[in-house]
Amino acid sequence: MRERERERERELLLLRSTFASSSMGALLLPLPLLSFLLFVAFVRSPSFVCGADSSSSDDDTSITPIPRDLYRSSDVLLHEIKALVARHSDSLNMESVRAGSKGYLAEVVVVTYNRVKKHISDKVKFRILMSFGQHGRELITSEVAFRLLSVLTEEHIIPGTEPTTFQNMLDNLVIKVVPMENLNGRKLVEAGDLCERRNGRGVDLNRNWSVDWGKKEKDYDPYEENPGTAPFSEPEAEIMRKLSLSFDPHIWVNVHSGMEALFMPYDHKNTTPSGVAGRLMRSILEDLNHRHFQDKCLVGSGGGSVGYFAHGTTTDYMHDVAKVPMSFTFEIYGNLSASSKDCFRMFNPVDKITFDEGPDKLNDARLRVSTLSDERALNGAIDPRFMEDNRGRMRMEVLELGMRELRTYFRLFMLSTILLMFMFCSRISKTKNRQQLTSLFTPQKQDHRKQEQFRYDYF
Repeated sequence: MRERERERERELLLLRSTFASSSMGALLLPLPLLSFLLFVAFVRSPSFVCGADSSSSDDDTSITPIPRDLYRSSDVLLHEIKALVARHSDSLNMESVRAGSKGYLAEVVVVTYNRVKKHISDKVKFRILMSFGQHGRELITSEVAFRLLSVLTEEHIIPGTEPTTFQNMLDNLVIKVVPMENLNGRKLVEAGDLCERRNGRGVDLNRNWSVDWGKKEKDYDPYEENPGTAPFSEPEAEIMRKLSLSFDPHIWVNVHSGMEALFMPYDHKNTTPSGVAGRLMRSILEDLNHRHFQDKCLVGSGGGSVGYFAHGTTTDYMHDVAKVPMSFTFEIYGNLSASSKDCFRMFNPVDKITFDEGPDKLNDARLRVSTLSDERALNGAIDPRFMEDNRGRMRMEVLELGMRELRTYFRLFMLSTILLMFMFCSRISKTKNRQQLTSLFTPQKQDHRKQEQFRYDYF
């Protein structure tokens, strides 16, 4: 094990030194500074809470309704997103993609952020695809999507950041945001079915993809995990599949709630991807977790971390089939003290402080942001050859990559960390939930889930 760790450290050092010697106008941001960027940008976004104290327990009969003063309805939220796009037509556009199957109709809104610059071709920009609201009951994720779009358009300013540097970073990105993938399921939640995670005809959209589709574990719950009649039987999943293949992203992020974790593939087995891409994904998540969450977040594969395997998930498809080099699932909030019947409280913040809280160390962050002036921002083009054949190359080992490709991968690593900074707020507190989470999902506790006769799945 120690030899493996030493080998990984050598490879990362090789990547860093290779990148630092590049004359490609690359991004020269050391890893600590990148983690700091993540920390600064979490300020005042809807809460991302690793190891937070959710000690306000409720009795089993208490059912929390949707706090309408905190959460917009789906109609209002989409209307506000449309208005935001209209105010920033120079950098945002919005399309509604519709599809149907056997009388069932679905609509998925896609918002594209792209600051068009004459000196930068879209062909040499990094492409990022992000989905929110895949499960109907996870309202907080769509609120995060709206906050992200507000940050990208500078309607919501990240305290302590220098606007020019921030915008220079964004010039090299094309970001597609799906703010509410499961609109039909969201409507059911708003109508009172607060535990509903599936789409409008009872299929879990995060079990409807083709990688290991339809496999059922011993504790399979047909209510929570209905995979559909076939891979991509659901219009929402088919829309997302086509979007992923046409857009060909370098980075994929699926945002969920129900716990606090930073996941990479795989969900359907207890392993993570091999090769340089897998090591870089893990390094990103471990660095973020260590520096800013005191190692309280779960980090690793979904299947190896939560105590059950999930088959037919989007992130596994993005990695294995779409060949997205960096594929993540983020679990941004969870209240483990909530009753199993109190779904809204379990999956969403219900008070203003938690919903919209900034990190405790904001003042320290503002002081440290001055170090940005000593570093170079994102500028210069990306090797077009990588854009054309990144799918076939992503699984190659480090020694098989040329120096040029190593530099490109490390740029991707840097951009992945910058992506993480947009979305959440860091609230560091007690480790009570972390301990609860560990005990809840250890193998010897699986009988507990069977006794309740209803298992809540998170991603």
